[in-house]
Amino acid sequence: MSNTKLFTPLKLRDISLRNRVVVSPMCQYSSEDGFANEWHVVHLGSRAVGGAGLVLTEATAVEPEGRISPQDLGLWKDAHVETLARINRFLHQNGAASGVQLAHAGRKASTLRPWDTGSHGSTVTAENGGWTPVGPTAEAFEDGYPKPAALDEAGIARVVKAFGDAAVRAKAAGFQVVELHAAHGYLLHEFLSPLSNKRTDRYGGSFENRTRFALEVTRAVRAKWPEGQPLFMRISATDWVEGGWTPEDSVALAKLVAKEGVDLIDCSSGGVVPGVKIPVGPGYQTSLAEKVRKEAGVLTGAVGMIRSAFQAEHVLATGQADVVILARELLRDPYWPLRAATELHADVRWPHQYERAKN
Repeated sequence: MSNTKLFTPLKLRDISLRNRVVVSPMCQYSSEDGFANEWHVVHLGSRAVGGAGLVLTEATAVEPEGRISPQDLGLWKDAHVETLARINRFLHQNGAASGVQLAHAGRKASTLRPWDTGSHGSTVTAENGGWTPVGPTAEAFEDGYPKPAALDEAGIARVVKAFGDAAVRAKAAGFQVVELHAAHGYLLHEFLSPLSNKRTDRYGGSFENRTRFALEVTRAVRAKWPEGQPLFMRISATDWVEGGWTPEDSVALAKLVAKEGVDLIDCSSGGVVPGVKIPVGPGYQTSLAEKVRKEAGVLTGAVGMIRSAFQAEHVLATGQADVVILARELLRDPYWPLRAATELHADVRWPHQYERAKN
């Protein structure tokens, strides 16, 4: 059997991942009032059975107005804890660590699920359960999206507290990792990027001001999250637009949040403005993870069209990232880690119920 980087355990504070395969947060748009249900049990549970090292939930809203759609998962009230705890027990029983991505959709909130269409573009109207979203300014993402209300400082403080409160519930539910969603044009990213942050107060303008909100959220969560448990942050490491957020900005932010207790930067990209041409292709974001890893001196995760076992092994073995974060490939095949281990001749334990298929 070979020694592989992909199937080498990774210790993060007091949590040990059995391998470097991470299930990316993937919106399922299948909740009611933020509650997890049987769909989430099967969706997340099957990835643990399939051998992933860490299973992350979809973007989980810290307040109702922070949902992308009315069908998003939530952790804004204590009642959400019980069903998530059931899922976590199953994940842990099957060898996977569990994590929750805490999120606020900002100006991209109150929108329809991808498979729904409406006469008001992407907007969910009030009579259909929609709401007025919030953002750094009162500027909509694009035509067809709802116009947000600009957050004042009291509103910012409310959201910061909501993230901290959600971290307390995440611990009660049995999650072992928290990831802060600061990517893809959602609220934290909206404050970071000069393309969406047009504020003139202490939360806008300079790099220091635009990163203030993300740092406040990080501190609020880290203060409530156990010292022995890791904290991740997903960023859009570039906006792919001149005048937007840059990889150099990402390195600078990574250094700042690392001082506040963030253990790993999950490097995605784009999403803050529409119509951007992104050079999508296999591993198109791995160089971003590599840059942040080497220049900021922090652990990183590479995500984006990582498909094969050999590609994933190469990303890790060449020092581009410390974990690979898979989305679409794990939708196609929940048991991808088990298949990858076979292809790389790595000796991993299969679930006893499935061992007859190992050889």
